[in-house]
Amino acid sequence: MRTLTRTSTTEMEVTSIRLERELKDKLKSLSGNTGYQALIRDVLWNYVHQKSGDYRPQFSRADIRASFDAVAQKDECCALTGQLIPEATPMSLGLTTTGDLVPLSPGSLAV
Repeated sequence: MRTLTRTSTTEMEVTSIRLERELKDKLKSLSGNTGYQALIRDVLWNYVHQKSGDYRPQFSRADIRASFDAVAQKDECCALTGQLIPEATPMSLGLTTTGDLVPLSPGSLAV
């Protein structure tokens, strides 16, 4: 998850959200010292960036656990190099250490 520049809480609007106690407890446990509200904001910002097309996760070769051959069904962007992978061309899908599948251009895993 990416770290965002923090906005002062005085510049934020107060919003109420109802969460199941178990979800809130798990968020508190995952958030560590940053606090669960900051974690929720990070999750929501990541969602907004993914849906708006602005999100470009940063991965390194060490983040890829496994890969397999695939064919791009639409234009993709290699998660390691940023290189365009045109529609209908060979590519790989990489399984990251966090369980995400990311597009990889041919040769991007070569050492």
